[in-house]
Amino acid sequence: MVVKHFLISHRLAPDEYVNISEDVERAVSEADIKEGLCNIFVKGSTAALITSEDEVGHIKDLFRALELLAPSDAEYEHHKAWHDDNGKSHVRAAFLQQSLTLPIINGSLVRGTWQHILLFNLDTRRREREIVITIVGE
Repeated sequence: MVVKHFLISHRLAPDEYVNISEDVERAVSEADIKEGLCNIFVKGSTAALITSEDEVGHIKDLFRALELLAPSDAEYEHHKAWHDDNGKSHVRAAFLQQSLTLPIINGSLVRGTWQHILLFNLDTRRREREIVITIVGE
């Protein structure tokens, strides 16, 4: 069994996202593993990873849903504890995920036609987001 690690990063504005599918595909190609698993993990409790369609209307719908779950103007205990303004960011990230695992079959990452890997910065400040890609297989 072979294990390979790759590190990528993206600097994102508040509530900005980026499609990292090509970054992950490149890592899978460089790993030269034919059968296995690819884990993608973003460091940070105000960031998220999802597999989804990368379409402007869909992304607006997602942010609208997150606003309903964790409104920007709500009072958060996190603000009182840390004297900052990103309580909504932590709550929103908790409803999403910080890691994804996708299969690798015949040397290719398995995804649906419209299934992209999207990285979100849900924080209220610009952040450098580090993503660890771990590929395990043979």
